Formats: sequence, C-alpha cells, structure tokens
Amino acid sequence: MSGKKKSRAERRREARSELPSEAPSSSSARWIVPVVTTVLVLAVIVGVIVSRNRSTHAGVSDELASTQPGQSKPTGDTPAKPKKVTPTIYGYKVIKSYPHNPRHYCQGLVYHEGLLYEGTGHYGESLLGRFDLDTGEPVNLIDLDALYFGEGIAIWEDKIIQLTWKENVAFVYDKKTFKKIGSFKYSGEGWGLTHDGTHLILSDGTPTLRFLDPKSYKVVRRLTVKDRGRSLRNLNELEYINGEIYANIYQTDQIVRISPKDGQVVGWIDLTGLLPAAQRRAHQSEVLNGIAYDVEKKRLLVTGKYWPKLYHIELAERKR
Repeated sequence: MSGKKKSRAERRREARSELPSEAPSSSSARWIVPVVTTVLVLAVIVGVIVSRNRSTHAGVSDELASTQPGQSKPTGDTPAKPKKVTPTIYGYKVIKSYPHNPRHYCQGLVYHEGLLYEGTGHYGESLLGRFDLDTGEPVNLIDLDALYFGEGIAIWEDKIIQLTWKENVAFVYDKKTFKKIGSFKYSGEGWGLTHDGTHLILSDGTPTLRFLDPKSYKVVRRLTVKDRGRSLRNLNELEYINGEIYANIYQTDQIVRISPKDGQVVGWIDLTGLLPAAQRRAHQSEVLNGIAYDVEKKRLLVTGKYWPKLYHIELAERKR
C-alpha cells in the first residue's frame, strides 16, 4: 500500500470517531421518566371518563326506552314492608245477657234497626230469622233446603245475603218480606260475611278475606290477615265495627280485630269463661261464634253455637 504510515496517536483518534455517540447524561434521564409516566396516567384517566360517559348514556337511553308514554320513570325503590304490630289484648265485662235459642247453631249475626238477625247451620237445621232481642222470640223465620248448610249473613241496603258452607252459593232475600229474590255463586267455602259500606267481606276459613262488589258479587280485592307476621287461619263470623273487621277464630273463644288497610291483627279479645261451664254442659254448647253491633247504642253483642244466652259486653284492655 502506498502512502504515509499513520502514527499510533492518529489511529487512536480515528477509532474514537467510529464509536457510537454517548448516552444521555443522568440529568437528562431524570426529567424524561416523569414526563412519560404522566402521559400514561393521563391516558388512563381519559379512557375511564369516556367509558363512564358511554355507560351512563346507554343506561339513560335504555331507561327512556322502557318508559311508556304517560308513565313516570321508575325510581328503583322497593315498597316498604308494613311494620309488625303488637296487638292489644282485651278482656270483657258483661253488661247484660239476653235469651238465645240453644237449638241454633249460630253462623251469622246482625243487629239492624232494633232487631236481631241470625243465620244458622247444619244440614236439615239451617234457617234465617229475625228476632226480638229482649225476648228471643222470632219475628220472621225461613228454613233452608236440607241440601244447604247455612253460614254467615249480612244486610246490604234492602237485601239480606246468606252464605252456604260447601255449596258455593249465596242466597239473596228481600229484607222486609224474607222472600228469596236471587242468588250468586262463589268459589271455595263460605264462612262469615259482613260489609264496610262499600264492599261485602267474605271469610272462608283461610287467612284471606275477599272483598266483593255488592252489585256484581265479583271479587275486587283480597286481604291476607296476619298476626305479628304470621298468617292467621280459621277466620269465621265477621262484623265491621268502627273501621275494623272483627272475626271469630273458629274452635276458640277468641275474637280478633283486623285492620282492613293491611290485614294486620291489631287486637285480641279473650272471651274465655263468658258462657259458664255448667251451662255449656247442660246445653252441649260449642264454641263462641256470632258478633253483632248496635250502631245507635254502641252495644257489642256476642253469642255462640248452641248457646242459651247472647251477651252485651264491654271490652277492657289488659295490661301486659
């Protein structure tokens, strides 16, 4: 090779010029890393905001789509459950007793315009009657056909309505003449009957009371009766008194007071011992059944199946 031989110093300078340029200094690295981290964090935040906006928009759209014209948007709140009521316990004081036919298996009792109306049961013994309260003597009496077991009664306007037990039929009578003027069918058994001034109220031994339209006799409402959260069965003869439904509990000497708004039992009336044991044995009397109320004189009247007496009582609250 021609040319001048390079010195050792020159060869070193050339070698250095071929090396890659030096890495950034440590001071440069210090500001680059935070900048990159900040950019990444901002990107994440922006992504979350966009995602939430899309989700919210979709939710609002779905809600609006599911809301029909004329309807308000659902709030998502569930109806509050009624609070459990601790019922008041009542005893009684006998004000007066009246005669009652011990052959009458009382199933329905009503006091109306100074006279006592009673419907009785058992096949071949069932009847509907109007009686003088003081003497117990009948003013009007009609017998049901032996095919029917009479049950609860109610007076609606100028009519008397009487249920039957398992025959799924109620009979309608003219209040003045006691002439049968109609009938209607219903499902299940018939036990007690009363009214609240707007609807007939029917019991059938279950915890459910049925409210019937008094013209069509169709069921318009059902009410489940509960005592401190538990359903109460064997609701029998009924009477509507001062905004509450009074009901005999079959096979007991107890009456419950029921709120017609929510079905909760607000009171228990203990009538144990009302008919003395000796009279029960003498007449083979059965349990308490029959509630009537004299609106004018504010008298609560009660009797039972095959009882020889009907009682005017006053309630006395018992201390717990």
